[in-house]
Amino acid sequence: MSKRTLKNDFLELEYLTESLRISGLMPKGKKNLFADLSHQPPVPTPYGDFYFRGGHRLWHSPEAMPRTYAPDTGELQITDLPDGVILEMQTEPGTGIRKRIEIRLAAGQPSVTLTHTLINDGLWPIELAPWTITQFRLGGTAILPLPVGNVDPSGLLPNRSLSFWPYARLTDPRLSLRDEFSLFQAEADDPFKMGYFNSHGWLAYWVDGVLFRKSFGAQTDVKYPDNNCNAELYCNDEFVELESLSPLVTLNPGGSTQHVETWDVFEKSTLPDELKEIVDNL
Repeated sequence: MSKRTLKNDFLELEYLTESLRISGLMPKGKKNLFADLSHQPPVPTPYGDFYFRGGHRLWHSPEAMPRTYAPDTGELQITDLPDGVILEMQTEPGTGIRKRIEIRLAAGQPSVTLTHTLINDGLWPIELAPWTITQFRLGGTAILPLPVGNVDPSGLLPNRSLSFWPYARLTDPRLSLRDEFSLFQAEADDPFKMGYFNSHGWLAYWVDGVLFRKSFGAQTDVKYPDNNCNAELYCNDEFVELESLSPLVTLNPGGSTQHVETWDVFEKSTLPDELKEIVDNL
């Protein structure tokens, strides 16, 4: 499958031309941060085969078979921008949803802004939430900041709620819960998934002396999928995922919704103070 690249002085970003995927993110002098899953067999669906491939993709939540797994392989409409590119796939079979990712690479810093768009080309309203999934190679540590402080003046109400998927073991040794953040050691083992409402609006992954941080929205007056999760983590024996979600919306025919992420990449010498303190104690 053919690939193209975007570059600045700090990063090289690689995307596919026949599937809506960002397949590579390489900080200068470093290897690809993303997982390569091109060897994995496809998932068969009534609409055709779905391939995981690795890297970054756009889905819509809540997860369901076969809706979520509608194939995203095929000719893309590619529009070049002065600082990036717009990738748009054809309307999904079976769902009527069309997906678009606008990628803009900052000129003077190791930063990328991605605007993900879902468009309803169908004939009826659909409830969904944009869901962006970034698959990394194993060997690092995921950092999940937790809410802190009171949610009401009395201090009597809870401020943290975690959701675990049925296959996740609460005794999984890779998971470390702390007061202000959770850590997850991305090592090959049985599947694990957790999610929560992340009021900080970011997730991070530290691997090979590089920290990747993805930032996203965190709205308190709306409903998110999966027990109100806007941030999720999944890990198995081949990769670890950092996932972010937008609120649930009802898309009428012709309607659209967007989800924006910002990716920042730091080396240890360039870490912000709050992240340096976390990394120093890993």
